[in-house]
Amino acid sequence: MSPEIDLKNPRVIASLIDHTLLKPEATRADIAGLCAEARDFQFASVCINPYWVRFAASQLEGSGVYVCTVIGFPLGANDTRTKIDEAEFAMQDGARELDMVLNIGALRSKEFHAVQKDIADLADTAHSRGAILKVILETCLLNHHEKVTACRLAAQAEADFVKTSTGFSTAGATVADVELMRSTVGEQIGVKASGGVRTMETLAKMVEAGANRIGTSSGVNILRGLDAVESY
Repeated sequence: MSPEIDLKNPRVIASLIDHTLLKPEATRADIAGLCAEARDFQFASVCINPYWVRFAASQLEGSGVYVCTVIGFPLGANDTRTKIDEAEFAMQDGARELDMVLNIGALRSKEFHAVQKDIADLADTAHSRGAILKVILETCLLNHHEKVTACRLAAQAEADFVKTSTGFSTAGATVADVELMRSTVGEQIGVKASGGVRTMETLAKMVEAGANRIGTSSGVNILRGLDAVESY
């Protein structure tokens, strides 16, 4: 675990968390509640579907909490032009973090140039508006070599983070995958663990493995479960 990440400090823990609600049935009231929790606990961001970005941005104005949304979600198989348009609209509406899904089929077909260009074009789009780009690998669908290759391509394409999972496939984050991702990208870019992180114990294991951002819908429960939360 990086010495600068103090997992006994609830504020530090909150600053690692993308407070996430990507269920298709989520309502405006659900998103409002998510944003209220994010303001109260000062999470890093809320991560929501694109339709809700403008509303979330209005709810979080002046809070210091970013709006994160997903691009090419959850399959990653959109044409790059579609992903760019989706990203542009999201940023116009107030998104400052974009979590795009890797073109998994192209990677597994060894179309590495296309995969890298897909990421690079989205990274350029994000950075042109002061946003950051996280690349979702969907690690449960990749073998060891493919995970390493995906991380290298994302780093070469100047993405800001690699991320484990959408939460909508066959499995979520694992300690082994986070360790592999961190060892591959080094300290060059961030690593986000997402999918199945529901307890402080799991969060701590992901951070110890090298994650410096956590995607979870359980952030409030994690923080409320800490002994130190009384002084939050």
